[in-house]
Amino acid sequence: MNKNPYEVLGVARDASDADIKKAYHKLVMKYHPDRNPDNKDAEEKFKEVNNAFDILKDPQKRAAYDRFGDAAFAGGNASGAGFGGNPFGDGAFHFNMGGGAGMEDILREAMRGFGFGDFGGGPQRGAPQRGGRDLLDEVVIDLKDAYFGKTHTVKFSSNVECEKCHGFGTADGKPAPACPRCGGSGFIQTRQGFFAMEAPCPECNGLGRKIDKKCSMCNGTGTEHKQRTLEVKIPAGIEDGARLRLAGQGEAGANGAPAGDFYLDVRIRPDKRFERHGNDLIMRVDVPFATLALGGEIEVETIDDKKLSVKVPAGTQVGEKLRVRGHGMPSARRTGTYGDLYIDVAIKIPTKLSEKQKKLLNEFAGTKTDKKGWF
Repeated sequence: MNKNPYEVLGVARDASDADIKKAYHKLVMKYHPDRNPDNKDAEEKFKEVNNAFDILKDPQKRAAYDRFGDAAFAGGNASGAGFGGNPFGDGAFHFNMGGGAGMEDILREAMRGFGFGDFGGGPQRGAPQRGGRDLLDEVVIDLKDAYFGKTHTVKFSSNVECEKCHGFGTADGKPAPACPRCGGSGFIQTRQGFFAMEAPCPECNGLGRKIDKKCSMCNGTGTEHKQRTLEVKIPAGIEDGARLRLAGQGEAGANGAPAGDFYLDVRIRPDKRFERHGNDLIMRVDVPFATLALGGEIEVETIDDKKLSVKVPAGTQVGEKLRVRGHGMPSARRTGTYGDLYIDVAIKIPTKLSEKQKKLLNEFAGTKTDKKGWF
């Protein structure tokens, strides 16, 4: 029985998407394997958190769980249900009344009304494909990494296609023949009066193919468990919370079925110098009082480690922002496009003054150009 996803993430049933995402990121950082090496409890918690988030982040899966609880995912976990697909597992449950608009069509329309995908795994009549699970990991990078982009190496273990049988589960490495009992459909049909009921074929366990001689390496499953390494390219300009997808890089499907996908959530650490707003950057710079009053230039260091001379107009006030075009973050959507850099003008008041400096400031304080004076 799956654990209550709301309890796993520690959120209320009416929690917003933002609250769910916030709770998820907090817990996934806490229990991440990189932070808890050789800690089985943390590893299990990490899986629970990811499974819970996989349900609650998807409106269809969340609605299915709210209505039916654990029964919504009977026959497979939330990840196995896919995105926008059948929320009831492998789609091995069918009804029809023969000819015309059968009970299956009626139920399918009813489920669409609830906001779910096709009931019974869609309209196909072939054997269901038991696709591999999607996998999810998270990486935390610096803002400078987000500026330049980087390649992140992920190491993990998962089911992969069996090398010996090429995923078919057969001793000769070729597709198994169609099951003689179900004719390759994966289902057998029985009638009880007015109703016709379908159930997975007991001869082939719903695969639609009968494996007479199983592969000696995978024992007929078509998969084997191995250590894997993936190189994930994180594009320049990526934003905090972005999710990257590597199609077909998840777990291998059983007996030649398609593999799942691999997802990488990207988090960006707060930077000491820059504050990010979309593709724009803001940096706070202390400017000498004389430069603010009389005008001049200051030198700043950009995020790509370049020295930049910035003009300060005479009379610039503390709190104003000086705009430097094209020195912000690169756009992840439009190649060659950059945001702007804003300099938040501040001033540092000296705590120790020489006698000469004090004298000059006192003379300045006594100088007035209008009724309000300088200060």
